[in-house]
Amino acid sequence: MASIDFNYERSGHPVDLVEQLATMHDWAFERSAEDELSLCVGGTWSDYQISLNWRDDLEALHMACAFDLKVSDARLSEVYRLMASINEQLWLGHFDLWRNENLLLFRHGLMLNGADPTVSQCEALLHAAVEACERYYQAFQFVIWAGKTAEQSLATTMFETEGQA
Repeated sequence: MASIDFNYERSGHPVDLVEQLATMHDWAFERSAEDELSLCVGGTWSDYQISLNWRDDLEALHMACAFDLKVSDARLSEVYRLMASINEQLWLGHFDLWRNENLLLFRHGLMLNGADPTVSQCEALLHAAVEACERYYQAFQFVIWAGKTAEQSLATTMFETEGQA
């Protein structure tokens, strides 16, 4: 497939837009470089450390959302089984393990292909990460801290509540 170069001139830097969102939501953030932003978003189960990186050559905004659950070597294979089961259910993004630190994270990207990002797209990217982390946090916790299997963990945490008490 041939590549077409449109020489698109972006009206602003995509990371600038995310920085504006962080300011609007009063999230703590640090801009370590023009193409990088780190921010902290509070959730129900954890504070989520989100890193965003712009790749000009790919025209993509990559996001990694880490949460404070480190995996011991003894639970590593069961966490991989759990991640595989969860990732099968996800439409967008995926859970991953940063092996240097044995740290769980959710990753996703926004490809822009010559377009400017919108506030809605950036908010959706961040929302998808926090929502996925919130939804599956306890499942990871049960495997890591309670010694449950991936199947037990998902069965325990993924039930739907119906009706009222």
